[in-house]
Amino acid sequence: MATALAPVDSREVVRCDHCHLVQFRTTNNLCRKCRTSLDEDEPEPILEVPAAAEAPANGHHSHLQVAASIRMLRQKSGLSQRQLALRMQVPRTYVSKIENEKAMPTLSSLQRLASALEVSMADLLKGSSRSLEDEITDLMHDDFISEVVQYMDKLDAMQRSTLLAQVRDLSTRPRRSA
Repeated sequence: MATALAPVDSREVVRCDHCHLVQFRTTNNLCRKCRTSLDEDEPEPILEVPAAAEAPANGHHSHLQVAASIRMLRQKSGLSQRQLALRMQVPRTYVSKIENEKAMPTLSSLQRLASALEVSMADLLKGSSRSLEDEITDLMHDDFISEVVQYMDKLDAMQRSTLLAQVRDLSTRPRRSA
């Protein structure tokens, strides 16, 4: 959050409430020094839920499933809350509030979440309800995985560990350009 000061050259001058640096407002609304958000937290929407819809038959609230789905997809993508917030152009605290069930995202926030996580809205909303069998089926449709799986039972623990280390190494090293 920032304190707005007098505008200079039609650009807004703000002071970071965290580190007190006086600066022009940045395009990403993050402090140049401490990288905290210069915006106020996005307000939480007020939801009025009819009494009949408060407790679904399965005993779980729909926002709990959305929160778990968002966290699962974010972690699966290897993103931190801060990285996801930057992609969505919202404060990190808003992502945290969604994941911790303290805020229910609006429809536009859900769309931005889906875009930032590179999934469809349907996948975002059903993400945590996917069964282990669905995950395995998706994995087995991958040509590489289905090829490797047939050899896994022939490897001992050391060979599996070596294979995993090599795959990790290949995925983290930059490609050589030809």
